[in-house]
Amino acid sequence: MTSRFRHAALVGKYQSHGMRPLLEDIAHVLTRRGLEVSVEQATAQATGITGYPALTADDLGRSCDLAIVVGGDGTMLGIARHLARYGVPMVGINMGRLGFITDVPVQQLHHALNAVLSGDFEEESRAMLQGRVLRGGEPIYEAVAMNDVVLRSGATAMMELRVAVDGQFVANFRADGLILASPTGSTAYALSAGGPILHPGVAGWLMVPIASHMLSTRPIVLPDTGEVTIEVVSGREPSVNFDMQSLASLLHGDRISVRRSAHRVRFLHPPGWNYYATLRHKLHWNEGAMPASHDGGGAPT
Repeated sequence: MTSRFRHAALVGKYQSHGMRPLLEDIAHVLTRRGLEVSVEQATAQATGITGYPALTADDLGRSCDLAIVVGGDGTMLGIARHLARYGVPMVGINMGRLGFITDVPVQQLHHALNAVLSGDFEEESRAMLQGRVLRGGEPIYEAVAMNDVVLRSGATAMMELRVAVDGQFVANFRADGLILASPTGSTAYALSAGGPILHPGVAGWLMVPIASHMLSTRPIVLPDTGEVTIEVVSGREPSVNFDMQSLASLLHGDRISVRRSAHRVRFLHPPGWNYYATLRHKLHWNEGAMPASHDGGGAPT
């Protein structure tokens, strides 16, 4: 049986035990279905996989029309930022603990892959954040984030941040830091800091102070159509990071400008996937769940 896809990229959390045989197993599934297979360069070098071209993330984006990502959400975040600009859809095989966006259990990968390769899948796209650091009005650093942009003080000390949305002053926040999260990132750091969960279909950002020094300060949901500007007023060794990976040191007076990226991340899920089932499973909302006929939400997952 042929596949609707032509060329697949393999990306793995290469530090994980047993990654090489698992990736080779997936590669065999793909080649049996008639796909070309390439392996992300760092994955190939770390696992010792041979027999397939080893390409950079950008080369994978230019060459492939499907990516299979094996690991946890961190692995997916790392490659998603590169592949989004090329529109390459991704399937996430979960070897982590939570796996909100790497949602296929390893035990189900053969069934899920064969379904996806046959065109039987649920597709969704997720918004990303595009941020840059301005110093004296000039950009000195740029990065994209799928989860969040986080400002923190380098020491366990308060920092003060002045926030505006589309040029309209919002507030001066006195806190240990500030999180600006996408709906995808609402189940990451923002959730542990007390923020709500945003459905991926919501066109908004979530702004969450970290350990605010003012009891009246609360998380707020903002529209994702405008620009959020955060100015560093004070704080020791302040910094900003994008998805906890790209880091930039800041000075007082620096401004971080964040808007919606022009690119979106594409995910392919197994047939029957839905976001609420993921939340029930990952957050254990299904414990003590009533039968489907009572709760109106489908059978517990």
